[in-house]
Amino acid sequence: MSDNLQKLFEAAVKVRENSYSPYSKFPVGAALQTPDGAIFTATNVENASYPMGTCAEEGAISAMVASGRRAIARIVIVADGQGLVTPCGACRQRIREFANSETIIHIGNLTGLTARFSLDALLPESFGPDNLLR
Repeated sequence: MSDNLQKLFEAAVKVRENSYSPYSKFPVGAALQTPDGAIFTATNVENASYPMGTCAEEGAISAMVASGRRAIARIVIVADGQGLVTPCGACRQRIREFANSETIIHIGNLTGLTARFSLDALLPESFGPDNLLR
């Protein structure tokens, strides 16, 4: 694993510790990197009024946008599930808004990265900004 990818993985593991997940008991951490190297992290935040929670990916993307950036170079999602914990459908579409079909989504657990997918593999033939811009 490259030093930059290791740093992104460690950021996702660390932010996961701040999860507010009293109902599901399933903390998730996300760390994304922009093309200029900036890293944005977030964790899931649940709410007693389901489905009002916020996914980790959603929070990291919001932080990126709040900083004035608009592109995801790569993203790492970390959880401690039995199998792969890939982004939910809504988050796949959120990632698509700021990424391209080649953007790599890395999936991991607390011990390391376990899989990687292009956005196109997770959301094939997706609808995005380029479908609207002429």
